[in-house]
Amino acid sequence: MNKLSTAKRVAVISALVEGCSVRSTSRLTGVAKGTILRLLADVGSACAIYLDRTIRNVPAACRLTKSGRS
Repeated sequence: MNKLSTAKRVAVISALVEGCSVRSTSRLTGVAKGTILRLLADVGSACAIYLDRTIRNVPAACRLTKSGRS
């Protein structure tokens, strides 16, 4: 199985973060849509693990509006 270079990964994630769709990211970077979706899932999992390990004991604040909804 071929692996994307770090530069290609950065280009794909950068395009997605900037708001490009998967299809337009595919056209811009030359990476297949399926590969982009797999990379996106991998990055999402890595972010979830990172946040789970690092973000602890954050106090939650809830402000109610006049309608009683937050």
